[in-house]
Amino acid sequence: MSARTLMAAAVLTISAPTMAETPAVSPSIPTSVSATIDPAAEVLTLETERHSRLTLPVLVEGTGPFAFMIDTGSQATAVTHEIRTTANLASAGTAVLVGMASRRQVELANVRRIEFGTNSYTNFSAPVLSRENVGADGIIGLDALQDFRVLIDFRKQTIAVEDTNMKEKRGGFEIVVRARSRLGQLLITDATVEGVKVTVIIDTGAQASLGNMALRDKIRAKRAQDVVTTDVNGVDIVGELAIVRSLSIEGLALTDVPLTFADTPAFDALGLRDKPVLSIGMQHLALFDRVAIDFGRQRVLFDVPADVARAMRQAKQSANYRPRY
Repeated sequence: MSARTLMAAAVLTISAPTMAETPAVSPSIPTSVSATIDPAAEVLTLETERHSRLTLPVLVEGTGPFAFMIDTGSQATAVTHEIRTTANLASAGTAVLVGMASRRQVELANVRRIEFGTNSYTNFSAPVLSRENVGADGIIGLDALQDFRVLIDFRKQTIAVEDTNMKEKRGGFEIVVRARSRLGQLLITDATVEGVKVTVIIDTGAQASLGNMALRDKIRAKRAQDVVTTDVNGVDIVGELAIVRSLSIEGLALTDVPLTFADTPAFDALGLRDKPVLSIGMQHLALFDRVAIDFGRQRVLFDVPADVARAMRQAKQSANYRPRY
């Protein structure tokens, strides 16, 4: 028995371009972004595309707007062949792109400027991908997000962007998790799956959540069925779908969680092949009301539904802090 999903956890690492010189990366931080995420920070309306991920309008060198996917699992911002043609982007050589299922050499395009709202990212080399594999016109990756705190509000279907140099405000989040950075990616280490410590990656570019085989072996998960996923290189990987009893982050536990398990080059690129690791995709992120990824302060914040928040407060007061979600 086999199910098929499209998984766009994208460019977790890229090798150096083959051309002699690479354009400098110099993101532009707008002065108009305010100190608070809600309501003063710039808020952009998101659209939910057909694979339950989120896109927002982006101008590429003044052309567009195009629908770009916000992908916190991708190291690099990427464009599709259609955008390269429409915006007449010059070649920037080639590079090896590491997707969830494969390593492939891809073409690079020289992008002088992209704009999302009043924010911009300038002078970078973007992998050129096929739209049918991405599921959007392009990808906004970690390279364009490093100077911002990004808040995805699943209730309002919006994204808010703030300058991380501004005054910090927690903003009513029930769960605040410290993370560490590796290749621009924020890794959460204070998490467990069925009691096993696991490194967690927040991947807004993936529909499904994916664990590696080291995690599967630790918890002895029993396969329910095979799942075929396709990465941004158009290469399939077969994973094992299983139901795990619990996934806990900072004391908040998700129960009876469907997870897919597979070993991927993307986990290898982060040096996590032999350690339990879990990439959380949109199927589980959308269970929260809001998720904020603060790259400057290396934190991930979660806002749970009102009834869950109330249960968490009551549990804290009773000194039995074991909330279930």
